[in-house]
Amino acid sequence: MSYVTPGKEYSRDSRYITTRITADGRDGFPVEPGRYRLVVSRACPWASRAVVVRRLLGLEEALPMAIAGPVHDERSWAFDLDPGGRDPVLGIERLQEAYLARDPGYDRGITVPAIVDVTTGKVVTNDFPQITIDMSLQWRAHHRAGAPELYPPMLRPEIDAVNDMVYRDVNNGVYRAGFAGSQEAYTAAYERLFARLDWLSARLARSRYLVGDTITEADVRLFTTLVRFDAVYHGHFKCNRHKLAEMPVLWAYARDLFQTPGFGDTVDFDHIKRHYHLVHQDINPTGIVPAGPDLSGWLTEHGRTALGGRPFGDGTAPGPVADAERVPVPSP
Repeated sequence: MSYVTPGKEYSRDSRYITTRITADGRDGFPVEPGRYRLVVSRACPWASRAVVVRRLLGLEEALPMAIAGPVHDERSWAFDLDPGGRDPVLGIERLQEAYLARDPGYDRGITVPAIVDVTTGKVVTNDFPQITIDMSLQWRAHHRAGAPELYPPMLRPEIDAVNDMVYRDVNNGVYRAGFAGSQEAYTAAYERLFARLDWLSARLARSRYLVGDTITEADVRLFTTLVRFDAVYHGHFKCNRHKLAEMPVLWAYARDLFQTPGFGDTVDFDHIKRHYHLVHQDINPTGIVPAGPDLSGWLTEHGRTALGGRPFGDGTAPGPVADAERVPVPSP
């Protein structure tokens, strides 16, 4: 599989399936506990957003989750972590089967996160920015007691504005650097990335969270890129002006979130490293997966509580991770 086009800048294929699952079922897919299956890979930052939001809101029972393995080929993500290499509910070996069940001529990206209708075996949506917003707004009747407001009405314009900048320059910016096909394209992406990280550092130096004084959708979206930064983006994608651990404000902010229930307990660094270094063969043709970095720093004191803020607002932290969804965390 090739991710780099020589001589050109990277352009993400954003032709997602935009069907929505809503409380009123306006697109033909009403919210129904147990009807749908959220398919993710812990390696993928876009999917990891959905994993974090689902856990923060307590949607584990209402929206069960299928976890694909970290390595895929041109045929898509595989359920090779499950016995027999098949998802036990959908009965399929590869996510591709659910996409083709919806559209036999499907010719776009077979991406995660994706939500599959268990009753038909067909993908409903892979529109990752909308999936997490709908978890907050459309699945509200099934939130746990004490679930936080991740997309509060009064803050939505500011959250949307911050999310747009972070997506363009950081979330997708690391890919624009890593998959650049020319020096010029790489340099432009690199400069935009670190300019935005400097902007975020200045903003977060005076505020514990990105928007308001509680965790919001904006923090989730930034976190899933920051948590991958030193493990893959710094070296593999050549985003190497500084490591995250060398940017004091962002490093403390990321550790604060990592140590907050719902964030670090969803992260699998082994899956992250294996995905990027094994799948992107045109960038890493030897297939060698780096042994580092040392992960123990993620559990060190971050000092961010001095800035105030209430992580869950008027809500509460989620409970322990279910045994079936538990992932390793760094040891101190």
